Amino acid sequence: MSLPAFRSILFVPGDRPDRFEKALGAGADAVCMDLEDAVADGRKAAAREAVMGFLGGRGAGDSRRRTRLIVRMNDLGTEVGWGDLHAIADGPRPDGVMVPMVRATVEVGVVAERTEEEVAVLPLIETAKGLEHAVEIAAVVGVAGLVFGGFDLALELGAEPGWEPLLYARSRVVHAAAANGIPAYDMPSRDYRDVTGLRNEAARARALGFSGKIAIHPAQVPVIHEVFTPSREEVERARAIVEADREAGGSAVGVGGRMVDRPVVEAARRVLERAGG
Repeated sequence: MSLPAFRSILFVPGDRPDRFEKALGAGADAVCMDLEDAVADGRKAAAREAVMGFLGGRGAGDSRRRTRLIVRMNDLGTEVGWGDLHAIADGPRPDGVMVPMVRATVEVGVVAERTEEEVAVLPLIETAKGLEHAVEIAAVVGVAGLVFGGFDLALELGAEPGWEPLLYARSRVVHAAAANGIPAYDMPSRDYRDVTGLRNEAARARALGFSGKIAIHPAQVPVIHEVFTPSREEVERARAIVEADREAGGSAVGVGGRMVDRPVVEAARRVLERAGG
């Protein structure tokens, strides 16, 4: 199953069903109900029950729904992770399942096989081994995007979870996604009150090649959308480039004092695609 490229994926704790509808109303492109880090060990079963009950009542898997529903399961290296997978496979299915702590292709393949490839798989690249095998992980049938899990990766590397220490890892995730024609999503910014910091980090992530960013608070969604939605000026320039290329029949042509060739035209088309045509 494929999914559109998202600008934002808003997380909501799986054991807080009182927040599910609020999350859906926040305007995010996708909402991820989290069964993993946001839920205490003693609340895992209750969270799973709440999420599956909500999916059953919201028409899980309905492609007509504007906001897509994703579930982040627990690590397949744990018993609770296998319980999550069985519940997702046997019950009402979300549009996508986010798989944490992925280390190799086999984990992703198991999720895709168990859900009969009817649920899009979003592996979290947040381990050193997962980063090493990111290209192969992204190539598994059913994978619809890669998510960069910078906090867990930084912990494993013994690095600070800042931009410069994780630049190589971010770049590798973008490369792996691009090599397989799927989007990549950047890690969240934990300080949801720091609007300027979020905007700057999102702009850097977009410049690096990420299609969108994880949000952990509804207030972050508008800022993320602002950054990952092409501006009017970008759209107008992209249209001018595409039109000039059409008139030139594919030959190199000048637009606004700059030479336009195939890579520039393809980049312009992507801008128009992100802007909805």
